Amino acid sequence: MKALILILLTFVSLNSHSQKVYSVDYSNQADVKVFVVQYENQCDLKVYKVKYENQAGNNDGKWFFTQYINQSKKKLFFVNYENQADLKIFFVEYENQAGWRTSGKKYLLY
Repeated sequence: MKALILILLTFVSLNSHSQKVYSVDYSNQADVKVFVVQYENQCDLKVYKVKYENQAGNNDGKWFFTQYINQSKKKLFFVNYENQADLKIFFVEYENQAGWRTSGKKYLLY
């Protein structure tokens, strides 16, 4: 029974910080290509940049940018044009504003 609980806790802790991201230099290194839109109503995801790793959300728009690529769960490449992007984001000022506007693209960050 203790082993089962330990396995479940490990699984939950691995999934709880899936929003640790790293910005790569080349598009072929990326898991997701991202474009930052100018207005909130144009985005798929509203993103809040958290200051500490333990504040990162579980696919809810709270991102922690890691210092090293091997610390991240997803590698992002920021494109220059909207039509090159898999995901359009808008950076918000407050944590409670973060979240998905287009839930059909959630799979990109799992």
